[in-house]
Amino acid sequence: MQPVDFTTFTAACSELRLDWIPARLEQVYQLDRHSISLSLRTLSQRGWLTISWHPQAARFCLGEAPPRTPDTFTFSQQLRHQLGGLALVAIQPIAPWERVADLQFARRPGDPVLWHLYIEIMGKYSNAILTNQNNLVVTAAHQVSHQQSSVRTIQTGQPYDLPPALTDPSPTLEESQERWQERVGLVPGALKRNLLKTYRGLSSALVLSMIQVAGLEPEQSTDHLKAEDWARLFDRWQEWLRVLEAGQGFQPGWWPEGGYTVMGWGAVKPEESVQQLLHRYYSDRLNQQVFGQLRHQLSQKLTNLLKKLYVKANDFRSRLTQSDDADRYREQADLLMAYLHEWQPGMKQIELPDFATTKPVTIPLNPEKNAVQNAQALYKRHQKLKRSRTALEPLLADVQAEIDYLEQVEVAIGQLDDYRNADDLTALTEVRDELIQQGYLEDPEQRYRNPNSDPTTNFLKYQSPSGFEIWIGRNNRQNDQLTFRLATDYDLWFHTQEIPGSHVLLRLDPGAVADEADLQFTADLAAYYSRARQSDQAPVVYTQPKLVYKPKGAKPGMAIYKQEQVMWGQPQRGKDYVVGDR
Repeated sequence: MQPVDFTTFTAACSELRLDWIPARLEQVYQLDRHSISLSLRTLSQRGWLTISWHPQAARFCLGEAPPRTPDTFTFSQQLRHQLGGLALVAIQPIAPWERVADLQFARRPGDPVLWHLYIEIMGKYSNAILTNQNNLVVTAAHQVSHQQSSVRTIQTGQPYDLPPALTDPSPTLEESQERWQERVGLVPGALKRNLLKTYRGLSSALVLSMIQVAGLEPEQSTDHLKAEDWARLFDRWQEWLRVLEAGQGFQPGWWPEGGYTVMGWGAVKPEESVQQLLHRYYSDRLNQQVFGQLRHQLSQKLTNLLKKLYVKANDFRSRLTQSDDADRYREQADLLMAYLHEWQPGMKQIELPDFATTKPVTIPLNPEKNAVQNAQALYKRHQKLKRSRTALEPLLADVQAEIDYLEQVEVAIGQLDDYRNADDLTALTEVRDELIQQGYLEDPEQRYRNPNSDPTTNFLKYQSPSGFEIWIGRNNRQNDQLTFRLATDYDLWFHTQEIPGSHVLLRLDPGAVADEADLQFTADLAAYYSRARQSDQAPVVYTQPKLVYKPKGAKPGMAIYKQEQVMWGQPQRGKDYVVGDR
């Protein structure tokens, strides 16, 4: 993950100073243990400033409004108590070339500063620290004791100390090309490494883009550079320093490989502002991490649950197979009672003719019992097996229903194979919430989650050849909402026949009729978004939504239907539709 370097830090501060100073602090909300959001209002706008001390994604930039869930973090409560209603009057660097901003708060612009909120963007040492006007630490996002650091402690009640000073030379516009070239090339080595080792304030991403825009190679040795190479690189160096000194002229944009720049070097797609660029980049990267962890957790849980259920179902089926022999034991007992005179003491088995076929039937016997006692034992065995069938059939039905449900959930997770945008994480989170509500997962934050909250409506959407919309549920909760709340009498409902998969809705206008191409297109998508994704073809049913029902007490996503028609969907063709749409 690309860290916020000094150049990006300066660009973000410059934008915020230009548009958000002064601003009144209205609310403070802590999102998680690594970030808070400050609600700021100016005369013309209102926004949320996100401050994060995440070890991999430390930043501060404008972001989205936080979710409406209770905030129980102590740090945010203290900020709310001390800073609520005050004005943010300045955002100042604490020292040259340091990634630390001093957010200053006063009662109103022009009044003495009462509080300082220091935002330290320093990788795994990042922090947010609140001090009073005497520069004493009142609270900190992460307190550092003597046991944790012998260089710099951060404790409430102590004076705020600046981070240890950097020792590398500072870049300056006044430095000549000769002196700059002498420093960089003093010890021959790779150009990128030498620049990073020689000066402070540089990052790997910045140096790489600077070298590439100068038409050079990062691993090119400094002793092989020509005079014109040094001149081109120095021009870029000076351009960078002029932008930093002016605090303007930044050009935020995206690199082809997925990173970003605020200098415009190598960017293939510009971004409107540094704030949007930082919010989008780090939100996506963090979401991607959470998505991967959550998907692995849910997949492992489902695999273990299904493995146990498969064993239980097989055991029930095996015992039911045994119960199929109940009538055979009764018939053997009848034979034994009819031919009591054939029995002899000490017999371990007896062979008697069958009543219907007269074929010999071998009956095992207990030599310690007489014929009547052996017959009684066979009758008891018959009754026991009959009772077990009566008990086992509903148990097997319950286990099979649970298997069907969890396989449906497994399909939903399988379809969310990779993170592409925030909707993917939302859909996966809904799957987790559903499993929590169904009792398959524990919820460490149960007291904060509303179990009755509606699922989102970020269905997958496609267009049929005739231009009709096709909506596809991404999980069971969305399937239920799509089928039982949003479908109209004019739509057509699709699902793979007896195969776990998504509910698919072909949205039709009143009076419109879907032709064969629309039906086939939708059936292909229904087959693709099912457990038959890897098959050549799969049966797909379609019917009117009013003919689709949820059985009483059924789990989310489960439905029955009638008056359906069947057609064959081709998942691989559906895959082509999906790839083409992206």
